[in-house]
Amino acid sequence: MAVLSNEESKAILTKVMKLSKADACEANLTGNAGGNIRYARNSVSTAGIVSDASLVVQSNFGKKVGTATINEFDEASLEKVVRRAEEMAQLSPESPEFMPPLKQQKYKKVNGFVKSTANVTPEQRAAAAAGSIGPSEKADTTAAGYLTDSANSQAMMNTEGLYAYYTDTNTNFTVTVRTNDATGSGWASRDFNDVSKLDTTQVSNIAIDKALSSRKARALEPGKYTVILEPDAAANFMGQMFFAMGARQADEGRSFMSKTGGGNKIGEQMFDERVNIYSDPGHPDVPVAPWDQSGQALDKLSIVNKGAVKNLFYSRYWAEEKDKEPVPQPNNLIFGPIARIKEILYRTLVHYTQLIQCLA
Repeated sequence: MAVLSNEESKAILTKVMKLSKADACEANLTGNAGGNIRYARNSVSTAGIVSDASLVVQSNFGKKVGTATINEFDEASLEKVVRRAEEMAQLSPESPEFMPPLKQQKYKKVNGFVKSTANVTPEQRAAAAAGSIGPSEKADTTAAGYLTDSANSQAMMNTEGLYAYYTDTNTNFTVTVRTNDATGSGWASRDFNDVSKLDTTQVSNIAIDKALSSRKARALEPGKYTVILEPDAAANFMGQMFFAMGARQADEGRSFMSKTGGGNKIGEQMFDERVNIYSDPGHPDVPVAPWDQSGQALDKLSIVNKGAVKNLFYSRYWAEEKDKEPVPQPNNLIFGPIARIKEILYRTLVHYTQLIQCLA
């Protein structure tokens, strides 16, 4: 029951709403099921299966807000978590930035669930590990890697009538390869929602080549050097930039998007004209939930167009403060299209997330 169906999720959340005695109530229900395999020194060390579900209830009396969490869904447990959230709300001071729950939104249809990924077997995980260990041994190197696969569900409901439901799958693989003389090291990773796209041998060969090429490294004198970053390295930079693209941070002088003298840099040319950055929850390679944490609907959003900043993210609170329309923070970030450059996609599931790459 860890990955909950639409019907199961709606039934549980409807019970929570009926139990509420607060001015308003909002609940988020998540479930996940998956497996993993880990190896080191060219030998499998651990493997397992993980399954869990969690319910988070938020109640408010005016601007006083309380939250409680539980992973049991019988009638008594549901009432307990609702009463606990209400108790915490009554004990809390008023939140000056509280925003009331949203009414029903219209969400973009997104399909992020791949059945084959949800049905990965222990034998498939073992074969994937063997596909990495074998080439490493042949190259006289030592590999350590970790593979995970999961199926996930998330649902949201509030007393204003909003309901949202989404399922997805994910597989992630990382590998580190060291030369046996301890002078070279290489690393590579891949992340897909479709396990059939993952080739652990191909990914491991990249790490092996890096390890062999980096043997007996020599020191370089300090100076300026032109480098080409691979997608994973570029993704890390993109992630740092992404978390600093809130309008509030910029307006308050706390990010690289802050403008000298106050305000933000929306409309300014900050990058090469070939740079285009956008978000799209329905991207076919890396789909994500079409709503944000508050339930706001997400759609395709231009963030940087031909090097100019088109949008920063406005929370509902900050949009009201600045008399702007809200621009919810997206769940992915796409860099492109530029010839011969792979798309770098940023993913936020339920618990915030990670950058991934997909082929352009």
